[in-house]
Parts: sequence; C-alpha cells; structure tokens
Amino acid sequence: MTPHTDPESLYHTFHALKAERRLRNRDAAAALGISEGEAIASGVGRDAVRLTAPFDALFRRMPELGEVMALTRNEAAVHEKTGCFEQMSGDAKVGLALGSAIDLRIFYGRWAYGYAVTEQGPNGESRSLQFYDTHGDAVHKVFSRAATDLAAWDRLVAAFAATDQSAGEKVAPRSAPADDETPLDAIDAVAFRRDWLGMQDTHDFFPLLRRHKVSRRQAMQIAPDGHANRIGNDLTRSLLEVAAADGVSVMCFVGNPGMIQIHTGLVHRIEVMGPWLNVLDPGFNLHLRQDLVDQTWIVRKPTADGVVTSVELLDAAGETIALFFGERKPGKPEREDWRALVAQLGTADSLAA
Repeated sequence: MTPHTDPESLYHTFHALKAERRLRNRDAAAALGISEGEAIASGVGRDAVRLTAPFDALFRRMPELGEVMALTRNEAAVHEKTGCFEQMSGDAKVGLALGSAIDLRIFYGRWAYGYAVTEQGPNGESRSLQFYDTHGDAVHKVFSRAATDLAAWDRLVAAFAATDQSAGEKVAPRSAPADDETPLDAIDAVAFRRDWLGMQDTHDFFPLLRRHKVSRRQAMQIAPDGHANRIGNDLTRSLLEVAAADGVSVMCFVGNPGMIQIHTGLVHRIEVMGPWLNVLDPGFNLHLRQDLVDQTWIVRKPTADGVVTSVELLDAAGETIALFFGERKPGKPEREDWRALVAQLGTADSLAA
C-alpha cells in the first residue's frame, strides 16, 4: 500500500487497517509501507504524547511506576518480562536496569523517539511507553499492568512531555544492508583463536570480535577446536523443554541495537504455535520465530571462573536473535546441570563447523 504522508490520513488508515485485519501495530505499519514509529507518531495529540530526551533521565524514574511489563524484540524474537524496575544507572549513552525481574542493558545512544501511548483493546485501556530508533523501529516498550501506579505514570509522562505535540514524525530512511564482513582469508585466525582462549570474562567476547574485525558468524566458523559447534535449529525447542522438565535455571538474552533484555530463572510452559516457539510463564514470555533462525551454535568461552557455555541463535544476516546460558553469577563456575543439558544437545545433532 502507498504510504500516507499526511498524519491525519495516516492515523485513520492505520487504525482502520488494524481493526479490519486484526493486526498488531508493527504488522499494520508494515502493511502500509511505513515504520511502526511513524504510525504511532500519527496519533500524537490524540492517543499518543511525544516524549523528550534525555531518555536516561526518564528511565531513572521507572522504579516509581511499580509493576510493569518490559518488552524488547528483534525481527525473530520477542522477550517480555513483568516486574518492577529497581536499580537504575548509566548516562546518556549507556545504562543498566538491574533487578530481580527486569534486567536490561540499555544503549540510549541508539534511541531517537519516545511516546506515551493509550490504546483501547479487547481487555480495556492499555498504556505504554514506546521508544524507537532513527528509522522508527521499536527499541523498547513498557506496558502498564493492574498493579502499576497510574498516578506516578501520569506524573512521569507530564515531566517528559515534549513541547511539540504535533502529529507525525519524519524518520531516517533505511540504507541497504552493507556487506562489511572481513573476508575469511584476510583474518589472522591463529591470533584470533589465541585471543579467544585468553578470555577472562564473557564480556571480553565483543571486544575480541571488534579487535579482529570478525563478525559473530565468522567467529563461530574459525573458533578454536571444540569451542563452537553448529547444531540443528530445531534443538532450541529441546533445550527449553528439557530445561523445563529438569528444572534447569537459564538465562535468555534477546536484543536489538538499542536494548538487551535478560530473563534469569526457570522456564515451565513451552508451546509451539505455527512458526513460533513460545515460553508462556507468569512473569516471562518468549516468542521465537523458528523459521527465521538460520544457524544455531553451542559456544564455549574461557573465563576466570572456568568455561562458560552458551547456545546462540543467528539469523540469515548473521545477526544475533537470542542467546541462552545457564543461570550464573560472576565469580561462580557454570552450573553442571546446564553443561550436561547442552552436551546432550550436541550429542543429539552436531553439525561440524
């Protein structure tokens, strides 16, 4: 469909399409050929309030809201956690939300737009705080729940409401994806493997990739022997089902360039619905598009506390969809039940890297 440049026209077309096809905001916007951020911005002055930066200052006040649901997604995975924001730290570029339920790594430098949105749905009124990047792609959303302090919510929105409340937003056009991977034969694989084996912390991995100009997908291909093994994409379901059956506590990371959201704990209800593999637990939902997973790897990284094992899902472009670890605290070795579970996956279906 042809995009509507007039916010008034866009607003009505967007909501009519949502109602007619029973679409979510993201899918209705895609059907119109626009970003979700543009669609939401068409409602400024109606059901949306434009928020102003600095967003780190706004997020430092999130604990005032009480219980909420935090949502982070990428093209292939949606991660939802219900709980309270607790310890907030950081600056205008990066931040942390640390708590028993909501655990975030925040990259504010990637954020461009924010809106407080009020929508009417089948279950009544829904309130959310929604944040988008320069292209209008969703970075993070926070939804009210029955226990949310709505008076605190209103105070927060009022404090960060922008002066300009005109409808519409002009987002930056997306450029064609750049194929900027270093050719494999130009990488010093010997030095890369040496530095991999010298890691002292899992957080050393990203600097390792950057230092050697290696993509995550390439790292799997040239990893030291026994440190990256490709397995079948269907084994993520087995991973979650065995973790649920055996009571193995996991960590699940899902992110995008502006946010990483983490679940730590048990999983229970695992269900498949069409292409979606789901965790449907009180307080934690994961929705994973299995058909968009291109590669699945068991990865072993040395640390000062011993080897740490992860299961990493990549899409066709080599971007990370989701990461799974065993529950672990710094200074503690990896859980043996997690290590045994992953070893079982590798035995079930290992594809040579």
